[in-house]
Amino acid sequence: MSKPRVSFFHSPQSRSAGTRALLEELAADYELHVLSLKAGEQRQPAYLAINPMGKVPAIHHDGALVTEQPAVFIYLTDLYAEAGLAPPIGDPLRGPYLRWLVFYGSCFEPAVTDRSLQREPASTSTCGYGDYDTMLKTVVDQLEKGPYLLGERFSAADVLWGTALNWTTLFKLVPELPVIRAYIGRVLARPGVQRAAALDAELVAAQGA
Repeated sequence: MSKPRVSFFHSPQSRSAGTRALLEELAADYELHVLSLKAGEQRQPAYLAINPMGKVPAIHHDGALVTEQPAVFIYLTDLYAEAGLAPPIGDPLRGPYLRWLVFYGSCFEPAVTDRSLQREPASTSTCGYGDYDTMLKTVVDQLEKGPYLLGERFSAADVLWGTALNWTTLFKLVPELPVIRAYIGRVLARPGVQRAAALDAELVAAQGA
């Protein structure tokens, strides 16, 4: 039996670019719903009825709404398990794979947001991610074991981190260390990631026309 199509709510040049790259890497069958963040469509009642947070990405599949990028990645890679982008339960790499997906949302994102807003660091005892420097060192130490977060095995976690590190280094929120730059290059060279970037470039051009 064929799987029901995934409805994907997306805006180019946003965090959901990572999800589009994953969908392309998975060769997933998806229906694209494009939102213009510039026009504020993500805050309009039609979309708030789908995701009350007014954020992308969001997917809808077989009656289930999934938001929050790590959750979206876990859902999609399990749905398209045959693509091999997620270690299955029972694989020794399943735990590390989940760790790095969740670490992105629980530690990396809030630390980078605090850094971008130049907030005073909170006490490590009350801050969920500890501190920015420790967070970043944890990531860099893992990347140095390379070539991917799970060693020799490429996974969806790399799609998430490669695309995220690409934009955060562009905005100088993460230092462009050689190990980070090399890792980004490996991820951006993936065929699905390149397809997604080209498709989003077309969307940006159409929205600007």
